[in-house]
Amino acid sequence: MSKFDLTHHFLIAMPAMQEGFFAGTLTYVCEHDENGALGLVVNRPISLTLAEMFSQINIPLHQPALGKLPVYVGGPVQVERGFVLHDTRQDWQSTLRINDRLALTTSKDILEALGEGTGPDNFLVTLGYSGWEPGQLEHEINENTWLTVPATEDILFGLPAEERLAAAMALLGVNYSMLVEDAGHA
Repeated sequence: MSKFDLTHHFLIAMPAMQEGFFAGTLTYVCEHDENGALGLVVNRPISLTLAEMFSQINIPLHQPALGKLPVYVGGPVQVERGFVLHDTRQDWQSTLRINDRLALTTSKDILEALGEGTGPDNFLVTLGYSGWEPGQLEHEINENTWLTVPATEDILFGLPAEERLAAAMALLGVNYSMLVEDAGHA
């Protein structure tokens, strides 16, 4: 068993991580156990809307308001595969229960339900995920690569992408912009 379980926590990329995929990211940890960790970056929308994605995968979208929502890059692993983080009104063909309020689904049936208007009320769609081997995330945290804080659904689903990182930092009582300005100063 992992020394500490970061399931349903945010990983806040430290300002020192100025280069690479995770620079400036807020990642939601969906699963963390002895086999490693799986998370989704939740503050990096890409230039693809749900309407465009649904058109590409030939799923009808009968909910025009959903069509304007962005798709996010969830991480550098399996970027051609879709992941839906959502509230847990029901289970789908391939659903990982995160807790009693949130789940992660990778099967097409949830997208079909979203298109029909029968899907979850709160959701984020990503392409790809972020993954860590056993012990890797713990090591990165010990190396001060990440700050961690328990996640909230309000930040995931109630704020625009560009406000999520600062809101997660505020949960720690830290102003991210102050941290950035002080980075690298003795």
